[in-house]
Amino acid sequence: MSGVLLWVVGPKGNAASLLNLEPRASKKQRRPRLYPAGVRVVSVVSAISSSVASPSRSSVERVYEVVLKQAALVREQRQEEALDVKKPEEAEGLTGGDLLNEAYERCGEVCAEYAKTFYLGTLLMTPERRKAVWAIYVWCRRTDELVDGPNAAHITPKALDRWDKRLNDLFEGRPYDMYDAALADTVSKFPVDIQPFKDMIEGMRLDLRKSRYMNFDELYLYCYYVAGTVGLMSVPVMGIAPESKASTESVYNAALALGIANQLTNILRDVGEDARRGRIYLPQDELARAGLSEEDIFRGKVTDKWRAFMKEQIKRARKFFDEAEKGVVELNAKSRWPVMASLLLYKQILDSIEVNDYNNFTKRAYVGKAKKLLSLPVAYGRALLGPSTD
Repeated sequence: MSGVLLWVVGPKGNAASLLNLEPRASKKQRRPRLYPAGVRVVSVVSAISSSVASPSRSSVERVYEVVLKQAALVREQRQEEALDVKKPEEAEGLTGGDLLNEAYERCGEVCAEYAKTFYLGTLLMTPERRKAVWAIYVWCRRTDELVDGPNAAHITPKALDRWDKRLNDLFEGRPYDMYDAALADTVSKFPVDIQPFKDMIEGMRLDLRKSRYMNFDELYLYCYYVAGTVGLMSVPVMGIAPESKASTESVYNAALALGIANQLTNILRDVGEDARRGRIYLPQDELARAGLSEEDIFRGKVTDKWRAFMKEQIKRARKFFDEAEKGVVELNAKSRWPVMASLLLYKQILDSIEVNDYNNFTKRAYVGKAKKLLSLPVAYGRALLGPSTD
């Protein structure tokens, strides 16, 4: 089950606490937390403690390397903006101005159709940021459709390899079609790196070959691939407020946390739907500790054991949402509201699961229109608070 989410919103309806969940860094550079405090991932500790003897790395370490690289690109951009460095204008190449404008408009139409609330929020952004977000959204949606769309049954690893090659061409200024042209233009204007895009494709590969996750370390990496990546893609476009005193890495970690939170919410909402497809995205070791088995999932009966298990899963997802909210206020003023709105709306899906008495086997949790409308002014008010100045 892949669920593509801009720092932001899903295009379809669809770190162990013992050690602060991340490896300790030197005194010169303490690594920012990639897991919210209190989130427990047993396998991370053992993976870190044996990293000297083994080339294998924990999910935390692997994702942290990507975060650092993305943060460095944006930090460089912010320094250039502070110095008012003018970049040379990009040549139009094979795409004329009118065709490029049409390409962006098409991307906007797709966003408006499948992510209405978020689309309205993007209208508050500057035209350049708005169009760039639309282009990223469409690429993510198309990627997700490869394994979750109407032709998913016919998708092979080779098809994903071709999509990967097409991505390389796009980043080198050789778009295949109009939608690619919009993204190619976007990555030429913003410090967007190719790695998160490639990692998302890797998440699609996982969906083709893997339907069980032994522990949260494995699940965390999957959530990063299919959702956390979009946060990393989006930060350079959303922009960080010039007055923000937060580190670039902390803003990226918040974007990552929102992607993880959204995907965990997708997983908890869609337990029954995924089970009917033979998939279980819940940590196997945690199910076992709760006295639950795969048969219990396929049987789809809500029991006291299931309620207790779900309460812990929801608690963890909320911690990631809380971590994400700390970074939203650090974004550029015109980008905060749509991100905050999507965060609050998605977080309420967890409330709906509770209202349904944790029956995510036969009942689909959703946020009604009335609650959505009530959330928008709340999100706007929080967005007005602005970044920290400490």
